[in-house]
Amino acid sequence: MIGALLLLAVAATLAAGTLLAAWLDRRLAGGGGIASLAADWLAGPVRTEAPDDMNRRLAPAWYLALAAAGLCVVPFAPGHAAIDSPAGIAIWGACEALTVVVVFLHGWSPNAPFPLIGAYRYAAIGLPAMLPSMFVLIAAALPAESLSLVAIVDSQRGAWNVLRQPLGLPLFAVAILSLTLRGPMDYADGADIAGGTSAEEAGPARALWQAARLAMLVSACAMAATLFLGGPLGPVLPGPVWLWLKTAGMMAAILALGARIARPPPARMLGLVWTVLLPLSFLHLLISGVIAL
Repeated sequence: MIGALLLLAVAATLAAGTLLAAWLDRRLAGGGGIASLAADWLAGPVRTEAPDDMNRRLAPAWYLALAAAGLCVVPFAPGHAAIDSPAGIAIWGACEALTVVVVFLHGWSPNAPFPLIGAYRYAAIGLPAMLPSMFVLIAAALPAESLSLVAIVDSQRGAWNVLRQPLGLPLFAVAILSLTLRGPMDYADGADIAGGTSAEEAGPARALWQAARLAMLVSACAMAATLFLGGPLGPVLPGPVWLWLKTAGMMAAILALGARIARPPPARMLGLVWTVLLPLSFLHLLISGVIAL
C-alpha cells in the first residue's frame, strides 16, 4: 500500500512539477511556458529524409523515463522512497549517463545537419561534465556511509550537506544545467545552431521533448534538494511539503541561473570542465572524505 502511494506521489510530483517548471521558465527565463507546449502539440509534424523513426519517437519517451526513474529513488518522507535502493546514488548516476545517450539519439534520428551537430557537440561536453557530478555524488554519500538516499537524508538531521560541503551544490548545479540543456550548458538545443537536436522537430514530438526537459529539471532539482538540503526534513510541515518547497526553490534558482549566464564556445567550456570543474570536484571529494574520517 505504501509503495503504491509513493509511486503515485512520484507521478503527481512529476506532472505538477513539470507544469510549475513551465510556468517558472516563462517567468524567469523567457521560455515558452505552458502555452508554448500546447501550441507545439497542435502544430503539424516535420518530416526529414530517411530519418531513424524508431529512435525519433522513443528519444523523448526515454528522456521522460529517466526523469521518472531518478525521482523514484528520492525519499518523499524520512525513511520512505518509491524505490528504497541501497545503491540509490548509483541509480541516479546511471540516469545522468544515459541522458547523454538519449540526447545524442534525439539529434541523430532526424538525419539532418543541425540536429547532428547538436548531438555530437552535447556528447563531447556532456560526458566530461558528468565526471564532476560523480565526485559530488560520492562526497554526499560519505557522511551517511551509504549509497542509499534514505540514509543520506537521515545523515543530515544534524546539519544539511550544503553547510558541510559548500562546494557540492554549485558543482551539482552545473550537472543539472547539462542534464536539462539550459543556459551555459545548452550545447544540444542552442539557438546558435537553429535549435540543435530540436531543429527539425514540430508538433507532438517537439512538445513531448520540451516537457521531458522540464520533467528532468524537476527530477534533478529534487535530487539536489535531497543530497544537499535535507530533502523532506524540516519542522512543522509534512516531509513531502518540505521536499516540494525545496525542489521548487532549486528549480527557480536553476532557471534564473541558466537565463543569466552566457554560453561560452564549446572549446572554452571543455577547458573549464577539465581544468577547473574536475579538479575542483576532486578537491571537494578529498575535503569531504577528510571531514568524514
